Amino acid sequence: MSRPTVLVTGGAGYIGSHAVLALLDGGWPVVVLDNLTTGFRWAVDKRATFVAGDLADQALVEETLAAHAIGAIMHFAGSIIVPESVENPLKYYRNNTANSRNLIEAAVNRGVAHFIFSSTAATYGVPEESPVREDAPKAPINPYGQSKLMTELMLKDVAAAHSMNYCALRYFNVAGADPQERTGQSTAGATHLIKVAVEAALGKRAHVGVFGTDFDTADGTGVRDYIHVSDLAAAHVLALEALIAEPARSLTMNCGYGRGFSVLEVLNAVDRVTNMKIERRLEGRRAGDPPALISDNSRIKATLPWTPQYADLDMIVQHALAWERKLSDIRGE
Repeated sequence: MSRPTVLVTGGAGYIGSHAVLALLDGGWPVVVLDNLTTGFRWAVDKRATFVAGDLADQALVEETLAAHAIGAIMHFAGSIIVPESVENPLKYYRNNTANSRNLIEAAVNRGVAHFIFSSTAATYGVPEESPVREDAPKAPINPYGQSKLMTELMLKDVAAAHSMNYCALRYFNVAGADPQERTGQSTAGATHLIKVAVEAALGKRAHVGVFGTDFDTADGTGVRDYIHVSDLAAAHVLALEALIAEPARSLTMNCGYGRGFSVLEVLNAVDRVTNMKIERRLEGRRAGDPPALISDNSRIKATLPWTPQYADLDMIVQHALAWERKLSDIRGE
């Protein structure tokens, strides 16, 4: 299979930088486009070409696609914090929807054949059944999920009208870090539970907030399906290979392990790995948080030769903790 040059938007960020590694390790040529608002230049592997820029600048995007003869796009750039989307919806419709529209139009104008989109389980809202399948009703309960769903709809319509196929991967809760400690979750003030918990374990936070203890779950705390970021990155590369192999087919697939853990179960895992006790502070629910989100991952397993390598909660925590220690060295903390 020929390997076209892949543009990775948001490739200096958490998930994007892992996808860059997975592509490069597989022999794909990679160009990263990132405005470094939340990403880090040092997180981009030196084997990739880096372009500093914003998706709002469609002319720059088109120039980049043309200059590097881009044949495929992996689109990670966007805003991802659910409570912030409730407080500032216009930011999310600009960064996640309007900018995605610019990128898709640029791709059509420059004849890019394949597009992989970083979507989210938030498109389901509060699903009626769990685990949730891809054909479940899409009823987002926050602007983050709504903004991502709008991009999925755009891709569906564009693929029907133009010679481009796409894959929308709906992530569940992404966690962990590259096992070789080349990159990881590095954003200051991150809201991801495992990131917050390992920060607390290393003394960077005084406690971990548990937002909601009255959900309809076994222990009252929110349940999520945690997927290791390196397994997620591997799924992107396999999805790209599938798009190239069948140019007339587009895909929409959940990315998760099909197993849920509650907030308290995750914190207990961090306690086990660190052999210490993190202080829990019980607080009220956050706006827009569903009680449980667990994937039915049967479609991705049937469609791609995807075999997760890191589907173990303690291992995910171990990798996140190792990266957090390295990040302290990088920052001189």
